[in-house]
Amino acid sequence: MIPHHVAMTRLRILLADDHEMVRRGLRATIESHPGWEVCGEAGTGREAVAKARELRPNIVVMDFAMPELNGIEATRQICAAHPRTEVLILSMHDSEKLVREMLAAGAHGYILKTDAGESLVAAIQALAEHKSFFTPKVSSVVLQGYLNPETQKRAELTPREREIIQLIAEGKATKE
Repeated sequence: MIPHHVAMTRLRILLADDHEMVRRGLRATIESHPGWEVCGEAGTGREAVAKARELRPNIVVMDFAMPELNGIEATRQICAAHPRTEVLILSMHDSEKLVREMLAAGAHGYILKTDAGESLVAAIQALAEHKSFFTPKVSSVVLQGYLNPETQKRAELTPREREIIQLIAEGKATKE
């Protein structure tokens, strides 16, 4: 039992997913947990970065595939600006390269959307304690990448190069 004079701090969570129905489901799960609140929502990567700057959430639940700025770059910018904010990646994809890139960007949790129903609460609890969280399938992918380092040979892009590729993918003109 916690004494009444000890104020319980609310866990503030920002949801970043381009699908409103996914955000609704995440919000319902999160807000059914005592002491947790959704402090904001974002439908694009750029909006997620701006809202994280404005709202200073404890945790950002970030979809990998976001319009305007992908989840990797949005995560990188959020973690650089707010090192105490934890980022939990929610993705349909479990490629080892993608997981590695998200970790390099600063995310400490990665769950597959197919596992979110059973793993979301545990993942948020772990990140709230500044611990990492990966579903078993993602852990297996990371471990295989670690055990087979020859698969890690790849060209490194600078953050600016990644941003330019993202803008090109969005159909922006060269001048933009």
